[in-house]
Amino acid sequence: MTKTAWVFPGQGSQTVGMGIDLLDLPAGKARFEQAEQILGWSVVETCQNEDDKVSQTRYTQPCMYVVETVLADLLNAQGHRPDYVAGHSLGEYAALYTAGVFDFESGLRLIQRRAELMDTASEGMMAALLGCDRAQLDAVLAQTPDAVLANDNNSGQVVISGTPDAVELVLGQVKAKRAIRLNVSGAFHSPLMADAAARFNTVLDQVEFQTAQVPVLSNVDPTPSTDAVALKDRLSRQMTGSVRWREISLKFPQQGVSRVIEVGPGKVLTGIIKRSCPELGLENISSVADLPA
Repeated sequence: MTKTAWVFPGQGSQTVGMGIDLLDLPAGKARFEQAEQILGWSVVETCQNEDDKVSQTRYTQPCMYVVETVLADLLNAQGHRPDYVAGHSLGEYAALYTAGVFDFESGLRLIQRRAELMDTASEGMMAALLGCDRAQLDAVLAQTPDAVLANDNNSGQVVISGTPDAVELVLGQVKAKRAIRLNVSGAFHSPLMADAAARFNTVLDQVEFQTAQVPVLSNVDPTPSTDAVALKDRLSRQMTGSVRWREISLKFPQQGVSRVIEVGPGKVLTGIIKRSCPELGLENISSVADLPA
């Protein structure tokens, strides 16, 4: 029997106009209206804003969560079920919702607070390295206290995070085909987010987690788990911990998964996974038109 994993993209996959076709469906319209009541602002208006308001962190994360969870609900309503779920950074919240760990409102309130805290982070920077010497990078990072590996996406794509001086020091020492300094407000997925993470965790502590209905592979620990306590602990460490996506990708075939569906805007994750696991069948559900007939 074919095993399927659903994966949910994170920040960077958002686009102006994403999810607007969901308004044509009663379930989608109702969910957007519910989100506006919770957030105090309109996801629909934000996603359609011509000035790309949806790419501001405080708006990106809630909007992505809403669109991804609506698409997952529509798949579920058609009788489709994943055997495993995972999400890249903020996508982990949609994965946990899909697995039944918390309800839509709880997840949205968590992601709203997370987005606000990350949007106001002003310390540090991040940079993507494409085609770098991984052994050299690991060695340089080991000698650079204020820089860490933030995203291990695949063998050809990583992201580092830390203080500006430390990140620039690493970039100056590591050979790569391309280095891209990212336009973000802080050093996400690094120890520099400790204060924000501590404030976020006071909110997280108030949310009751349920046993997952399907195993979740977490960013900070790619081991599949359904345990509510473990999943909450992993989420509490996510803001300061590395996104271990390469390991998540490699875990899928080990668990018997042969089909991976990216649920949400864009095709970033399927592109990343293809590099690590070219044998997997990869699909994308980014709009109503992509849903199975």
